[in-house]
Amino acid sequence: MLKNLNLMEEQEDLRIVEHLDMQKLPESVQQMISLASTAEEKDIILMATLAAASACVPNLYFTYGPTGKKYYANLQCFILAAAASGKGIANQALEMVRVIDEQHPMLIAGDSTLAAWYKALEEQGGVGYMHESEGSVITDIWKSDAANYNTALRKAAEHEAISRNRVKGASEIKNPRLSMLLTGTFGQYKALVPSVENGYFSRLLTVVIRGTNGFDKRYVSSKGGQSAIPKIVGQRMLRTYEQLSQNQEMEWSLTDAQKERLGEHLETEYGTFIGLLGDNFHSAVIRMAVQIERIAMILTAMRGNSALSRGAGNELLSEFNSDEMDGESRILSGKTDEALYCLDEDYETAEMIGNKMLLHMASAYRMIDGDAQDVVPEIKPLDQRKVLFEQLKATYERKELIQEAKTQGVSERTAERWNDKWQEEGIVIKLEHGRYRKVG
Repeated sequence: MLKNLNLMEEQEDLRIVEHLDMQKLPESVQQMISLASTAEEKDIILMATLAAASACVPNLYFTYGPTGKKYYANLQCFILAAAASGKGIANQALEMVRVIDEQHPMLIAGDSTLAAWYKALEEQGGVGYMHESEGSVITDIWKSDAANYNTALRKAAEHEAISRNRVKGASEIKNPRLSMLLTGTFGQYKALVPSVENGYFSRLLTVVIRGTNGFDKRYVSSKGGQSAIPKIVGQRMLRTYEQLSQNQEMEWSLTDAQKERLGEHLETEYGTFIGLLGDNFHSAVIRMAVQIERIAMILTAMRGNSALSRGAGNELLSEFNSDEMDGESRILSGKTDEALYCLDEDYETAEMIGNKMLLHMASAYRMIDGDAQDVVPEIKPLDQRKVLFEQLKATYERKELIQEAKTQGVSERTAERWNDKWQEEGIVIKLEHGRYRKVG
């Protein structure tokens, strides 16, 4: 029992949805999350929905870095979990994509050789979605060619050209835009990401789900068949897909204020994570900037067609992102280059998800580094209590503790519990009501 409680506490540090403001999420995301009944299922369906939706956002891009490299919405995600952990709910996101696939083929089977996989991607113009709920299907097929698959997926994550040479000649997919959602065990995950130095580790979003769910009576019997929600959301995404497909490529962007906030945020995260995990985690933090922008752009797309209309000829208004403008007006406010701009609520959601994904990836990083063989190795995720403690000033007030905890995605109740524990351990003393000082 104690072991299970410890696992629950570890998973609490990694939870994503419970730290989001549901009212700020696009309606489609809220509806998909409503399919889940446990905290773990909510996190799984959230990430599965984002990965699946990322395949349905053609011709929308943002530029990143000093070279202005183009990035598209496509996410690649692995949900690492044991059996009976609720990961099966990820298949609801596949049902959403099937609605689009019926009219615009995009599904690519993971259960195929590298040559067949490449051919399917090539025939679809380098665009597609791969969804496999059994990691063993992937790893069994890939055993003899895992390294080449790893390289191909890594290049696809960066939209870098994938080429192959055969007797009949060479071919190249110049601008691959592949989205992917896989679920499986640690052994299956490690077949794809064999080491922490492997370049694919930092490009693959990894969700770590610990423990298993109890018996759920929903599965005894049901009437009316599968929920209609994935198909309803799929129909919305189909309209968005078709609208974007009819247009030329369109730039989406963070506002200047959001860009500055993202830079400052990841600079802080960089110092924290590198200090705790070492230089090999460098790429994961750096590349999380791209993943956060991708997630924010997906949220924009999931708000529907009106949010994706161009704001031709409009200069960025001073009231941008203020309460003086409604949501649609804000997102339609563009510069003369007709770029779309990110809503503050979508940026905040994406940043919070990015915070949690760094913790999940830190957990996976330590599993790989520890070379464990269990289904989900019992290696604790990054101790977020230590992260929070180190970010606090030598003397701090309760409101500062809560504010810093909120920034890191830690609930107020959890932060207060940790603060009580620090006092019990003698590393913090209470000066007066609501005011504390670190010892030493």
